[in-house]
Amino acid sequence: MTREELIGINAGIVRSVSSNLIEHSPNVIIIVVSNPMDTMAYLVHKSTNLPKNRIIGMGGALDSARFKYRLSEALGCPASDVNGMVIGGHSDKGMLPLIEKAVRNSVPVSEFLSEERMAQVVEDTKVGGATLTGLLGTSAWYAPGAAVSALVQAIGCDQKKMFPCSALLEGEFGLSDISIGVPCILGANGIEKIVEIELSASEKAKLIESAEGVRKTNGLLEVNA
Repeated sequence: MTREELIGINAGIVRSVSSNLIEHSPNVIIIVVSNPMDTMAYLVHKSTNLPKNRIIGMGGALDSARFKYRLSEALGCPASDVNGMVIGGHSDKGMLPLIEKAVRNSVPVSEFLSEERMAQVVEDTKVGGATLTGLLGTSAWYAPGAAVSALVQAIGCDQKKMFPCSALLEGEFGLSDISIGVPCILGANGIEKIVEIELSASEKAKLIESAEGVRKTNGLLEVNA
């Protein structure tokens, strides 16, 4: 099966599930997990009339959990000591671990790790999904489930908690008409706010490159079909 055929099948399922959710629960908040996740989230935006705050792509929460694990591994400390975030597209090439902003109890990880080790952490994070597939023979299921659970809890308990999620952008970060991973505040209304953090020149360039990749994938489906 070609990638285009697989995307077509997933798109049909996403349209059907979204339509049924809205029919039976008009106030639904949809969390998209199906891959290619950013493209499927974009499809839900374009094929439904839901407000953009009620459509959330899960990928960034999962990628960030893997990033924090790799950081804790490199630092030799508990994951609870580490804070870091992954934005951009939910793919090996598209994700952008924000290593420049990662901290261990508020201290930049660059105080503890060499440039080479930080670069290795970034690369290990980016191939996290492929690594698990190689080990398990299939995609992960526990980690995505845990990520979705965290998002649902933030929404259901109105926690106003920040997660990197795939959200529809309308000028934020200089991007429009695309669903891609960015920092979001989640609460009872779904995406309460998109947090437009300041990015370095290198991070901005990588985010734009990631967005170009997502747009190419978006081009493989007819969003209004």
